[in-house]
Amino acid sequence: MDVFLNQCFQIISQKDLLKNSQLVSLAGEDCLEGVVEPPARDGWDSKLEYFLAQVGFSVGLGNVWRFPYLCHQNGGGAFLLLYVLLMVLVGIPLFFLELAAGQAIRQGSIGVWKHISPKLAGIGFSSCVVCFFVALYYNVIISWSLFYLGNSFQYPLPWQECPEHGNTTVEECAASDPTTYFWFRKALDITDSINETGEFNPVITGCLLAAWTIVCLGMFKGIKSSAKVMYFSSVFPYVVLLCFLIRGLMLDGAAEGIKYMFYPKLEIWGEVQVWRQAATQVFFALGLGFGSVIAYSSYNPRNNNCHRDALTVSTINFLTSVLATLVVFAVLGFRAKDVAMRCVTSNLKVLELVSENFLDRHLLPRFNISDASSVSLESYSDWFKAHGARVPGNLTDCSLEEEMNKGVEGTGLAFIAFTEAMTLFPGSPFWSAMFFLMLLNLGLSTMFGTMEGILTPLTDNFKVLKLFSTVIGFLIGLLFTQRCGNYFVMMFDDYSATLPLIIVVVFECFCVSWLYGADRFLDDIEKMLHWRPPVVYKYLWKYVCLLAMIGLLGASLLRMCFKRPTYTAWNRATASEETLEYPDWALAVLAVLIISATLPIPLGYIHSTLRNRTRRNSIGSGLGSETGGVYTKCSTVECDTPVAALLDEHLERNGIPKDSPLTEENLQLLPQSDGVDDIEESTGV
Repeated sequence: MDVFLNQCFQIISQKDLLKNSQLVSLAGEDCLEGVVEPPARDGWDSKLEYFLAQVGFSVGLGNVWRFPYLCHQNGGGAFLLLYVLLMVLVGIPLFFLELAAGQAIRQGSIGVWKHISPKLAGIGFSSCVVCFFVALYYNVIISWSLFYLGNSFQYPLPWQECPEHGNTTVEECAASDPTTYFWFRKALDITDSINETGEFNPVITGCLLAAWTIVCLGMFKGIKSSAKVMYFSSVFPYVVLLCFLIRGLMLDGAAEGIKYMFYPKLEIWGEVQVWRQAATQVFFALGLGFGSVIAYSSYNPRNNNCHRDALTVSTINFLTSVLATLVVFAVLGFRAKDVAMRCVTSNLKVLELVSENFLDRHLLPRFNISDASSVSLESYSDWFKAHGARVPGNLTDCSLEEEMNKGVEGTGLAFIAFTEAMTLFPGSPFWSAMFFLMLLNLGLSTMFGTMEGILTPLTDNFKVLKLFSTVIGFLIGLLFTQRCGNYFVMMFDDYSATLPLIIVVVFECFCVSWLYGADRFLDDIEKMLHWRPPVVYKYLWKYVCLLAMIGLLGASLLRMCFKRPTYTAWNRATASEETLEYPDWALAVLAVLIISATLPIPLGYIHSTLRNRTRRNSIGSGLGSETGGVYTKCSTVECDTPVAALLDEHLERNGIPKDSPLTEENLQLLPQSDGVDDIEESTGV
């Protein structure tokens, strides 16, 4: 009874505060949870801290190694235009939706959707599960960056030349190249397939422990500590990118690389696959569905201009992707031209030998084959296409574009292609250290946001779990430090987040725009910001964004159904990469990951529905019973909370006028079995 009385007195205080409050709220089905301002919580010390944190989370490793690859493979400038189109029509509206929801309700992802309706709480839980999956493998990438950073402080760089065994070069390295060999054999010591587990990699395990320690220290005091780190981790990558851009533009081959990058191929707009990849990149670039955007914005003051934040952060994200693309392809153009010119030199030596006995002299090139430095790549390529196949000696074409297409995606870009290019720089250890320090900071700023997407909802709802999150993350992360760990990283990266996040965002968009109501949501934003956002957002949320996300979900599902998932493995015998299909047990793991990430959504709905039906005493009056589960508008000034209505009903049932003073003696007349379950259901206590 004492517990119930304490709850009643708290609710009475909330009721009094409610009647005098002018704060906007988002009401939900069955109860208007959190109609009053939530309890005080930490806030950003300045707008700059929040802005750096939001930019740091959205700008991550994908901007550096995923966007340039997609842009090059999908039409260059045409892909850029398509990306901007989808960013404006889908990315920015959904980003604004999450910012506004988090800022208005002042809770993490679980609290936000539970606030709108208890039946939607599963959306927030799904976001937390996906964040946890991403954090597991993302910190492994940070550990790889730490490993390479530690190896950058030596000259020559350890991946610059093949190691020797005795007096002979290691065969596996000679058959591939030094950077590829170092990555697969020294850093990962990788197995030939995912079926071969192998022992733990002790060096990478130590780096993973260091990575989780850094994250733990950065998140020790929540945003109070992580925000301070953001001053460096969010700004430093831009300094490095600008340095690399200036240095890259001075390199021979940079112009060719940028030309291949931006040359438009408008015909790709007719391919469904390109639209799917562009939409997926927009989706992940802004961090939609993770809950991190909601978490960061929940620490803002209520009158913060979140609409301007959405436009600004999205624009910076796009410009960063373009900047990173310029840097990547300037450097890759230099690397590709260096490799192509070495190919030309090698072929000219062969051509010089066979020309002495070759009778058909008119097929020989007119340039000086004895001086390779005087021969341009274009001249050799034109001659080879015209006559090279008819000249003996097994000559090869030396294609700049073919070289640029090698290893420019994901880890292949960062740890092989770009790493090889830096060995050609004067002062290569300095540039290598700068590059991997940049990757480390990009990864950490995104990791802080990802962890905030987990810790903020847990702190709001289950405070004990916060203490164990980093420990559990490290222990499970040991899976990725096995010799086959890279294959699990690819599995988690490709499948554990994509489908669940799309499903989460589909439900977010549908619940806000249709169940809660787009007009009503705009009303809430208007009360919060004191100006009304353009009405175009209503139609974008209700139709364009929702249909686009459903289309992206359908395309992703069809791709998985019609094409068995594959991964890229390293074959030690051939010293080359090969594409393998995931075994059946791995497909089962994929299914478990996807199901476990999306299952909280239906479970949350079922749990809330069953709990409502099994109430011992239903609320006689209130929003839920009157509307039959339909969302109806209720302002914070005009309506009482369902809990307040519940108390009035119990008082009248016991013969006490509802307007009479609520003394402790009166409250003791209320039976304990009545109302306690309802209060728990309504308040989440």
